[in-house]
Amino acid sequence: MRRDVLDLRAFYAAPLGRAARTMLTRKVDEAWGDTRDLDVLGVGYATPFLDKARTNARRVVAAMPAQQGVEVWPHGHRNQACLVEETSLPLPNAMFDRVLAVHALEEADDPAALLAEIGRVMAPTGRLIVAVSSRDGVWTGAEGTPFGHGRPYSRSQLESLIREAELEPAGWTRALYVPPVNAMAGWAEGFEQVGARLWPRFAGVILMEAIKQTFAVKPRGHRARARVFAPGVLLPSPAGPAPVRHTERHSAPVHQAPSGRED
Repeated sequence: MRRDVLDLRAFYAAPLGRAARTMLTRKVDEAWGDTRDLDVLGVGYATPFLDKARTNARRVVAAMPAQQGVEVWPHGHRNQACLVEETSLPLPNAMFDRVLAVHALEEADDPAALLAEIGRVMAPTGRLIVAVSSRDGVWTGAEGTPFGHGRPYSRSQLESLIREAELEPAGWTRALYVPPVNAMAGWAEGFEQVGARLWPRFAGVILMEAIKQTFAVKPRGHRARARVFAPGVLLPSPAGPAPVRHTERHSAPVHQAPSGRED
């Protein structure tokens, strides 16, 4: 059962959610850089992390699963969010250059099928970032946050799932070291810097980037036997069919061997 979109919006409006938004957005921006003239897709509840892409990308679409619900996004502007079936996105093949999936896999009915569907709409040179709750992190048991619901993942489990969808992991990182308590949200920046050095394993979120596997098919040459025609003289064909010459054939008598022996 997915978290309701109203619960997700309320979390990111609270101090702890704003801190999580800052930490994760920084990682996404470091990985993607400038998204100018690119088509960007957010899957799950990725809108808190797409503000920068919305301002300079060519197109940004937020696809929110039907079990979660959808909200108008961005507020005060033309809506760019839509309600979708997570394994049947109403989008063309090979359309998006960048895809961000947040709060998408943990509560999906079929995570591998969802990733395969994301791969379908990715351009051949597209890049995907998946953010999931870390199995070893302290946020896994925080049920008051979206990261405390659904299936958490270890790095190796996420890699296997991505490869199962015929995508190739290209890099990974961790984020969100602050304890999942609103009173600690103001210290999030300090926890992020210290935690990455002293206890990296206990980060709340794993972010993994994946690319689409595209195989170049190189034509293989085959040797062919060449037919060489020797130059010759073309002779005129006769006007009529050549006469057929009949020859008599005489058959020799057949001698039968005697059945008995001569004395």
